[in-house]
Amino acid sequence: MDQIAVHQDNATGTDWPVAIYRTLKNFGVAQVSYVPDAGHSKLIKLSHADADIKTTVLTTEEEGVALSAGAWLGGDRAVLLMQSSGVGNCVNMLSLMASCRFPLLTLVTMRGEWAEFNPWQIPMGRATPQAFEIMGTTVLRLEHPDDAEEVISAAASLAYDGDQQVAVLISQRMIGRKKWTRETH
Repeated sequence: MDQIAVHQDNATGTDWPVAIYRTLKNFGVAQVSYVPDAGHSKLIKLSHADADIKTTVLTTEEEGVALSAGAWLGGDRAVLLMQSSGVGNCVNMLSLMASCRFPLLTLVTMRGEWAEFNPWQIPMGRATPQAFEIMGTTVLRLEHPDDAEEVISAAASLAYDGDQQVAVLISQRMIGRKKWTRETH
């Protein structure tokens, strides 16, 4: 049997992915790109179910930065969903967004923080805020589910109205504890 990581518990009772989805809709987001991630699974499902949102599965996170640039040039607003482990893949592409003054809104589920079980996640989890900041990206934190609408709204305004690059780091505690389990077929 294969071992897989699953969410053991969800630290919150608030349906924060729905609040994020509604806020993105209110800001006219028409494209969502992502590398599959359990932390974003509900937001991904909501996006796929919406006929007005084009979803794109990426092979690597930096493709989502380029997709966001292309969406903006084509008149659409896009959001990139990723996990903190993928941020290092995007560093060079972030310079495109800053140099060309293209907006970027990325929502990053954090790993390597609260109750992390996988030591491989810790280094990039620690480096994520600084990696964004070094490239000129504004970093906002979403620590509490009840703040989801307010934080995402502030980030979307800054990105789309101010032509800025903004990363919202979603606390690992909001996603819930993970543990290894045996997969049964």
